[in-house]
Amino acid sequence: MAVDLLLGLQWGDEGKGKIVDVLTSQYDIIARFQGGPNAGHTLEFDGQKHVLHTIPSGIFHDNSINLVGNGVVIDPVIFKKELDNLAKHNIDYKSKLLISRKAHLILPTHRLLDAASEAAKGKAKIGSTLKGIGPTYMDKTGRNGLRVGDLELEDWKDRYRALADKHEKMIAFYDVDVQYDLKDLEKEFCKAVETLKELTFIDSEEYLQQSIKSGKTILAEGAQGSLLDIDFGTYPFVTSSNTTAAGACTGLGVAPRQIGEAFGIFKAYTTRVGSGPFPTELFDEVGETMGRVGNEFGATTGRKRRCGWLDLVALKYAVQVNGITQLIMMKGDVLSGFEILKVCTAYKYKGEEITHLPYNIEPENVEPIYTEVKGWKEDLTKLTDPSDLPKEFNDYVDFLEKELEVPIKMVSVGPDRKQTINR
Repeated sequence: MAVDLLLGLQWGDEGKGKIVDVLTSQYDIIARFQGGPNAGHTLEFDGQKHVLHTIPSGIFHDNSINLVGNGVVIDPVIFKKELDNLAKHNIDYKSKLLISRKAHLILPTHRLLDAASEAAKGKAKIGSTLKGIGPTYMDKTGRNGLRVGDLELEDWKDRYRALADKHEKMIAFYDVDVQYDLKDLEKEFCKAVETLKELTFIDSEEYLQQSIKSGKTILAEGAQGSLLDIDFGTYPFVTSSNTTAAGACTGLGVAPRQIGEAFGIFKAYTTRVGSGPFPTELFDEVGETMGRVGNEFGATTGRKRRCGWLDLVALKYAVQVNGITQLIMMKGDVLSGFEILKVCTAYKYKGEEITHLPYNIEPENVEPIYTEVKGWKEDLTKLTDPSDLPKEFNDYVDFLEKELEVPIKMVSVGPDRKQTINR
């Protein structure tokens, strides 16, 4: 069996958690392959909202195994809070949640380093979530990191101490005012580690290879979005991992030839959290309405998201980089009521019209070129059948499909798992 991928194609917040939840019944294993608690996947069903940060979005289904892969970075403190919340809903997570021994751990000092580094940047800050993600990946590539498998060793506390002491020296180097009580933070950390150790640690790459051989169906779940990829995103305003299809291979230990379908998720418009260029960003009433109707606030940070028209130049780029085989459009309901919709189909880049994403999309270099499409007035949130969708909505989807040259197989018309229509 092949491993299918579920990938965000914009700057994150596309609605991946909901779609994983919708698709989970078709898969035996849901595997998270990168990122950490800087991601927030929101799921709504049975009148309740659930936010997951590190745990795969299939955890609410009885028959799926959920795997946190080697490419993920885990904060035991935040992870414990997620587990405690699942326990409130009587979710038997111990029997269906597996952790890769090769996943790296976020230490309390990683979070402090993140805060010190961001503070030192001043106005040049990149908009970090301050969850310690960047410093943890830096330790990973610098070959200093502490991994989940180290917790099974007798000297794991000595390894922790050596790394934390090194971090404290680095924090002092930044010479910024970061107040903290490390003893209190470490007490909470060690308690959370003991909870983490109650779960099953596995050699995840071997587990997945055996699962593929035995015919198990696997869905690999990414965090953030393609435009935040450390290599292919809008650097330096990016995350610290590979959020694209290639990241699934390195983050789980599967070969490129073992990848099957690549589901690409995008919003009917565009949003971005934090700093960084955003060519189609709106600063008017239209952008304000998108944010209000779409409830555009970060699931992890609570920060207000910046909103703008759909950027097909950036979206085509993400489709290409990921090898997307089918598309899923989210939040079509948010655009109800707009008489005219605009779609960016090209950029004016340094005086020249282009249709590819250039090296630099800062506002002094890029001006979006729009195509106008007729909007729709109908409320989509109660619709369940594709034949009930307004003509103008279908025209919008058909236009996007033609431009992207990939079929849009599913559209979301509300936050609940039931508000999803197959085309």
